[in-house]
Amino acid sequence: QVQLVESGGGLVQPGGSLRLSCTASGSINSIYARGWYRQAPGKQRELVAVIRSGVSTNYADSVKGRFIISREDPKNTVYLQMNSLKPEDTAVYYCNVITVVVGVQYPYWGQGTQVTVSS
Repeated sequence: QVQLVESGGGLVQPGGSLRLSCTASGSINSIYARGWYRQAPGKQRELVAVIRSGVSTNYADSVKGRFIISREDPKNTVYLQMNSLKPEDTAVYYCNVITVVVGVQYPYWGQGTQVTVSS
């Protein structure tokens, strides 16, 4: 089992920046990948960024060049630095980790944090 606690959401003006944090506890040694998803009203949840056990990362096309995912292993924390925010980035952002136990993947989700980009 893995528990995730998110922080860092809020209201920001277009062009501004926010940093989201997600700290994991529990069976952290089995974590294979950490990522961020988001869900806007009336839309499906979508992948924003993911970082795997090495340094491999992937980003949604809509955030490439603006968002950066990173992790700080001693703190069991993954970050999402969001720059040049746009109104269309408004959504609830969810932290996600995938653990691998005996070859089986198990996903875990944070509680979600609201990001609102508006003037």
